Amino acid sequence: MQTSWTQADLTAIEAAIATGARRVRFQTHEVEYQSMADLLKARDVIRDALCKPETDSNVLFAEYSGGY
Repeated sequence: MQTSWTQADLTAIEAAIATGARRVRFQTHEVEYQSMADLLKARDVIRDALCKPETDSNVLFAEYSGGY
């Protein structure tokens, strides 16, 4: 199973959904989905993976309230 999705992968699967195609070429391989429902599920997995914030973030938020 692929773990590192790209925006290009999401674009490819969305294009397939828009045209009704069931075969999608990703980075290094091609997948033929059995149904539109499978395509939609795959799109959601890719979209969620791309939108998910990284847990190893170096961002720190601090809040200060009080006197000097």
